[in-house]
Amino acid sequence: MRKVKIACVQMSCGDEREVNISAAAEYARKAAEEGANIVLLPELFERKYFCQERNYGYYGYAEEPNSNLAVKTFKQLTKQLGFVAIVSFYEKCANVLFNSAMVIENGKSLGVYRKTHIPDDHYYQEKFYFTPGDSGFKTFKTSFGTIGVGICWDQWFPETARCLALNGAEMIFFPTAIGSEPILGTDSSAHWQRVMCGHAAANLMPVAAANRVGVESVQPTEANGGQSSQLCFYGNSFITDGAGAIISSFGSDEEGIITAEFDLDELQKQRLEWGLFRDRRPLVYKDIVKK
Repeated sequence: MRKVKIACVQMSCGDEREVNISAAAEYARKAAEEGANIVLLPELFERKYFCQERNYGYYGYAEEPNSNLAVKTFKQLTKQLGFVAIVSFYEKCANVLFNSAMVIENGKSLGVYRKTHIPDDHYYQEKFYFTPGDSGFKTFKTSFGTIGVGICWDQWFPETARCLALNGAEMIFFPTAIGSEPILGTDSSAHWQRVMCGHAAANLMPVAAANRVGVESVQPTEANGGQSSQLCFYGNSFITDGAGAIISSFGSDEEGIITAEFDLDELQKQRLEWGLFRDRRPLVYKDIVKK
């Protein structure tokens, strides 16, 4: 048996970067002390969701990985406590900026995934800040199994999960920042969960999503063109089993950690028994990339 215990952190993110990082680290510490082997943090948890508005000054938030405060904090913490952390951050690479996630184990980076699908919607204005990722759908071999990582908008695309599975993932993790749709007047939380439950069921592997909570407001300034707006991040972080059922979850305003434990050998056995990967027909799926 290869047992693994995973955890998701759900938290609010305020104005003080150091406070946010400290809170994330304390939640991760608690999870590790309770036996979690892999801890997932929300998307861009160092700050409020700055992509709600356009402000040229926010380009300065991007840092090279080894200079980023959250990355440095979790390198120290994982070395101290012996767990794997998935840390979302705003990455600078020469003159290009990415929405990225680093997988850290025992104080060392196992690599960085760069967000592939970049949204551009009312108050989710990420194309202003991020270049579409060039890393491809990467998997990371940790001491606790091989993991795949996507970031937020990636989670709506079945291609993300299938590519990660084909590249050897045994579990899929999605750091997330999603909430209200003020223009559409839609609560997408249930839809959001069902999409990822489908990824788990179709690929017969656990999926975990960690979201933020709380209301974040934008005040009009010259730098943001006089924008006034508000997003309510709806939480509902969750972990599925290998058949897509939610086995651990949060509500819409709670903060803390959720956990779930799996036997990776048993999950691998089930994937082989179902034959879904055996019976794939890639040569007849060409329309997926043609249209």
